[in-house]
Amino acid sequence: MRSPRLLNRGASLPILSALALALGLAGAAQAGTGQPSPWQLGFQGSVTEVMDFVTTFHNWLLVLITAITLFVLALLVYVIVRFNEKRNPTPSRTTHHVGLEVAWTIVPVLILVAIAIPSFQLLRKQLVTPAADLTIKATGHAWYWSYEYPADQNGGFSFESNMLADDARQKAIAAGRPATEVPRLLAVDNEVVVPVNKVVRVQVTAADVLHAFAVPSFGIKVDAVPGRLNETWFKAEREGLYFGQCSELCGQNHAFMPIAVRVVSEERYAAWLAEAKTRYARIDDAPRAVAAR
Repeated sequence: MRSPRLLNRGASLPILSALALALGLAGAAQAGTGQPSPWQLGFQGSVTEVMDFVTTFHNWLLVLITAITLFVLALLVYVIVRFNEKRNPTPSRTTHHVGLEVAWTIVPVLILVAIAIPSFQLLRKQLVTPAADLTIKATGHAWYWSYEYPADQNGGFSFESNMLADDARQKAIAAGRPATEVPRLLAVDNEVVVPVNKVVRVQVTAADVLHAFAVPSFGIKVDAVPGRLNETWFKAEREGLYFGQCSELCGQNHAFMPIAVRVVSEERYAAWLAEAKTRYARIDDAPRAVAAR
């Protein structure tokens, strides 16, 4: 038999849990845009139409499931109070009620339809890629990303993107780079650069094991599968630096292959593109140029 002390301690656990939850919610911060915030609550800030839809749909579903939960709780409380043994020494023998059976069949169907319609709309937004202004190929490796800008879109180069080590981060901050641009475990040596307000199609694959390409503020997440080419898209409506991570458990250094996408104006993108062609030029391009002459 449990002692009274243990009973009291067990009874206090729900109270302590509720208190901890309340304190956690009180200390929670609204999520930042482009990267997570300490003790954040909710999604990261949105900069695309798709992520706007995801956030709206999520918030609406949260209201709906809260209402359903409270309704079921109210029914349980009513049944406990109204139909307990003390108040009903002779219980009813009613086994069927046409009205109730019709209601509890039709109402859930209507709820599912109300959820399904925006779900299909969201799937269409995510899966049907508009005419792309720019295509980038992202390849997941163990454990880093590489990116390729196609030659037919004024690119013709590729580069690798690795996470910055702590000493490299400190050097960057000491050199005057804002700490928000080199967050730990998210900053990389070579960022993806795209123009603002342009449709960017991202073709995603992997060179070894399963990975996943995900950037929360864009509302995108797609598997990177060896031997298969998947794709997603985004249209960033605001300039800035946006971080993501591999979202598929891919091995020992899964936590150390971040994604960094810098959204810039068209003028800055054109300047970066010209610089990148020289910076990321492959060594084996030189013999080809000589042979062409």
